[in-house]
Amino acid sequence: MRILLIEDEPQMAVALRGALTRHDMVMDHVSTLCDAELVIGDGAYDAVLLDRQLPDGDGLELIPKIRKKGLTLPIIVITAKGEVPDRITGLETGADDYLAKPFVFDELLARLRAVMRRSETLRPALISVGRLLFDPTYCDIIVSGQRLEMPRREALVLECLVRRAGRMVPRPEAVFGFDDEIQSNALDSHISRLRRKLAASHAGVVINVIRGVGYLLREAS
Repeated sequence: MRILLIEDEPQMAVALRGALTRHDMVMDHVSTLCDAELVIGDGAYDAVLLDRQLPDGDGLELIPKIRKKGLTLPIIVITAKGEVPDRITGLETGADDYLAKPFVFDELLARLRAVMRRSETLRPALISVGRLLFDPTYCDIIVSGQRLEMPRREALVLECLVRRAGRMVPRPEAVFGFDDEIQSNALDSHISRLRRKLAASHAGVVINVIRGVGYLLREAS
């Protein structure tokens, strides 16, 4: 599961990243509405955790913009504004859930899983590139009807490239999360192994390396 956190408190962001990582989730973090609008449109996220009191406005302003893009991903508001009128406003604006700070992480995790279960009725379609199919709900990678097994890090890289097939993906921000520290040679090693596995499985896709810039996955000619 890939989560976008929109939160301007660095300590909260660090704490949530650590907790979500322990539950096999990847978290990207931005601290303003402006930055959130820049990254939300790629459809690469399974859920959003949204603070209200941000440097450039009320986080609730983002919800209608997300829905206008046709994105139905769950949105949980996490905020210090926890009075009943605030909760009502948040839910009526289009949030799927509303959680007041301070909160216990286990409750946030339970609420996150609950909204994800409810959203499964809106399960996104499989993404097809060449003979490769990607299931966004379960992050399964399927080639010619067979599930392609690979380590978690490689699967995350491939997921990002497949979701943005035909477009250049900058390195490494969109692959491991904006704040992750990744050694360049480690990322290159993941890409090299992926290219070999895709070729060996006859997936019908190739990964082009744009030196010093990023990567592009496309259908093989």
